[in-house]
Amino acid sequence: MEDNEAKPQPTFTKEQARELTQRLYGVTVTKTSSLPSYIDQNFMVVDAEGTKFVLKIMNFKESKKVTMLEVQTECMSLLRQHGVPTQKTIPNTEGQLLSFEEKDFGQGAHTYCVRLLTYLPGKMALEYPLSNQDLYRIGQLVGNVNKILQEVMTPYQDVLQEDNNQWNFTQFPALEKSLSVMDGEPLQEVVKEVIGLYKTHVEPNLCLFQRGIIHGDLNHQNILVKPVDGKHHEITGVLDFSFLNRAYFVFEVSISIAYMMMENPRQLDVGGALLAGYESILPLSDVERNSIYPLVLGRMCLSLVYGRISAIKYPENAEYLLTTVKSGTRLLNLLWSLGKQEVEKKWFSDVSKYSALSGQL
Repeated sequence: MEDNEAKPQPTFTKEQARELTQRLYGVTVTKTSSLPSYIDQNFMVVDAEGTKFVLKIMNFKESKKVTMLEVQTECMSLLRQHGVPTQKTIPNTEGQLLSFEEKDFGQGAHTYCVRLLTYLPGKMALEYPLSNQDLYRIGQLVGNVNKILQEVMTPYQDVLQEDNNQWNFTQFPALEKSLSVMDGEPLQEVVKEVIGLYKTHVEPNLCLFQRGIIHGDLNHQNILVKPVDGKHHEITGVLDFSFLNRAYFVFEVSISIAYMMMENPRQLDVGGALLAGYESILPLSDVERNSIYPLVLGRMCLSLVYGRISAIKYPENAEYLLTTVKSGTRLLNLLWSLGKQEVEKKWFSDVSKYSALSGQL
């Protein structure tokens, strides 16, 4: 079976994950459990001393991009040096950070990249009702990630130019070709309108946006937090650098706003608090601010459409893939019904309020 016909996600069992960890890394595993993943495989493994690790097995398509994986590892290390809590990659018994395992899961033999990573404490941000102060600090985190990544000196930055990725906002208008998956749903018309808004408010201004290396997916599942008191949370981890790319900073903050809104009980409060935190690190221009509303809605559209497509393609992982569909559908309808002017009025009014209180946050 050819690569374009085979499902790229690996399907290692817990027992196989345990054997891989012990053979490749010399770790005596006492416990193995599965962790959620979009199209890779993640396992938590525990050694004899009780230390937790994450065994990450990449899908076979991404496993071929060895240089990209090396750049991701370098960026994680740089961020960690600057105090951003990212995972550390553990060398295998031969001193290599990347291991490769060939396996046939019934669709031909493929090679999968295997990494052993340190385990970060905390839970996904979506599992907690985050306060406005939490969101402000998440905004600062997003800004800091963008700022720090500009120090990356790798000669291989060209591998980050993946503008044909379907999740890249520059490819957003191409979403129209996939809307048949929503046939019969009223939401389909909203998605079409959002694509039109992108074409008028974002596409013509891309040349004016600040650009650099971004994480690409700082959502509510890739940021870990833990409670520190009855009201607030500490950021304990930034996960999954699979979408690392060279793009526009306003894309990054818009992605975070979109996902942080989905599970928050005060959805309309999220944008202003997070944006204020971000702009305390990296201020945006007026033309970038003007693009945030269509970009936030655009990310929701991407998630809703591609989530449906992936759930059909990978029914065994449908629950994870459709995590944001229900809340995302309600939120997209709400933001669209309020309109750009009303939502922006709320967000930017809140930004001014938080900026005045920044010393107290």
